[in-house]
Amino acid sequence: MTISILGAGNVGLALAGAFTRRGETVVLGVPQPAKYAAAVAALGERARLTTTAEAVAAGDVVILAVPHAAVAAIADSVDDWQGKVLVDATNPLAPGLAGLTLGTTTSGAEELARRARGARVVKAFNTTGAENMADAAYPGGLPMMPVCGDDADARQRVMALATLIGFEAVDMGPLMAARYLEPFAMTWIHLAFRQGFGRRFAFGLLRRD
Repeated sequence: MTISILGAGNVGLALAGAFTRRGETVVLGVPQPAKYAAAVAALGERARLTTTAEAVAAGDVVILAVPHAAVAAIADSVDDWQGKVLVDATNPLAPGLAGLTLGTTTSGAEELARRARGARVVKAFNTTGAENMADAAYPGGLPMMPVCGDDADARQRVMALATLIGFEAVDMGPLMAARYLEPFAMTWIHLAFRQGFGRRFAFGLLRRD
């Protein structure tokens, strides 16, 4: 399986590093490949850098790790996604991290699914910081990674990827659950930046027998 990641910022590079260290092949797609050549080269031979369009074509799973403002144009750029698993790792953040621009009755992921014709959209990798995606190891247990999507097979594939890089994947069911996951991301952001927690923490899932 080839994993394509659109975007080579903090989240894109963190996920690419986590996947390649576990033996996966990753194609990173960006509008200006030369700008990110050194950063991607540092990931090793399992990571390849190309254009956004070429990365979309190459991947069985395509992860959106771009600013939310870029999502619509990427979705519209493909006439038919032909059943590809399209993972929305973005959040519709308001300027200055003041909140979300969507919510309650829809979500960024649901709006993406309406535009990305033929894609199997899954929401994941949006509820924690890039540092945790680069290294999910915590002494107290596994951090959780909620995953939702309307296609059960696509959801399970993305849960397997989250498990591969060290998370406890949590099946949140249909894509409408993204209405809860995007605000949940704001909980992490609020604690990290407004409440002084910093970025070295993650949420876990506790269970009683």
